[in-house]
Amino acid sequence: MAELSKARDIVLVVDDSPETLSFLTDALEHSGATVLVATEGARALTLVERITPDIILMDAVMPGMDGFETCRRLKANAALAHVPVIFMTGLAEPEHIVEGLEAGGVDYVTKPIVLDVLLARIRVHLANARTAQSARLALDTAGRYLLAANSLGEIRWCTPQAVKLLEAALPAENGTILLPENVKVWLKLSLGQRGTMPPPAPVVAADGRQLRLTYLGTTGEEEFLFRLTSEDSGGKEALLRRHFPVTAREAEVLFWIARGKSNRDIGDILGLSPRTVNKHLEQIYQKLGVENRASAAVMALTALGEA
Repeated sequence: MAELSKARDIVLVVDDSPETLSFLTDALEHSGATVLVATEGARALTLVERITPDIILMDAVMPGMDGFETCRRLKANAALAHVPVIFMTGLAEPEHIVEGLEAGGVDYVTKPIVLDVLLARIRVHLANARTAQSARLALDTAGRYLLAANSLGEIRWCTPQAVKLLEAALPAENGTILLPENVKVWLKLSLGQRGTMPPPAPVVAADGRQLRLTYLGTTGEEEFLFRLTSEDSGGKEALLRRHFPVTAREAEVLFWIARGKSNRDIGDILGLSPRTVNKHLEQIYQKLGVENRASAAVMALTALGEA
């Protein structure tokens, strides 16, 4: 039996059948995993508040809260939204499979379980989850204001920098930050035509600040990536335009140059290719009368009163 990974993955098994729990616990521990068990959805939700598993195997039919509702509640928690959930159940009708996937599951395995197939699926989904998590950590380290939401406007994940802006500006419900109604409406109306729809109107926060969401693309099925900016950065970009004969886009690039960002970082933040960023830099150097980014950054910081 192949091992899941060199590290001990944490697998949460949620099933009300003692026989299934025993069978899967033995098999998963033999493959090198650490196994947590819960016999009902409510206990699973309590358990993940203390320990975050790497993957969850979820029975669909359980007394009390069923697996579909348990999965929906897990995915509503931004801290757990990245954890893949595999449904395993005797329900094999297409509508049940659709319900499981729409609830947030990444896969659907019907009983009786074929162990080798299940372990192979676990390995694939663990690898995919790690790749996605590594990308998010890279975004976090780069200091980018990014968030991903589903089509209902529920935030799936966001960088720490975006969290700070959101927490200061938007209300939270049961610890979950919610996008405002105008953004939820935009998401529903723009399905399939995001290249032509104008961006959602700015969000006016309780403190009067405006938060602007710029759609960047999809990061997965039913996961839409946005860049978040506040009027603070917008105001500084306007200040740069008053000091220098630059366009709005060039002011944005210059602002992030002053923040020490690389061309690749700026491209990711503004939704531009590094080549396009470099073209803007050439125009900025010419208009500011400088020869390199260090000189441009110094001039920008001076104009912003930060030198």
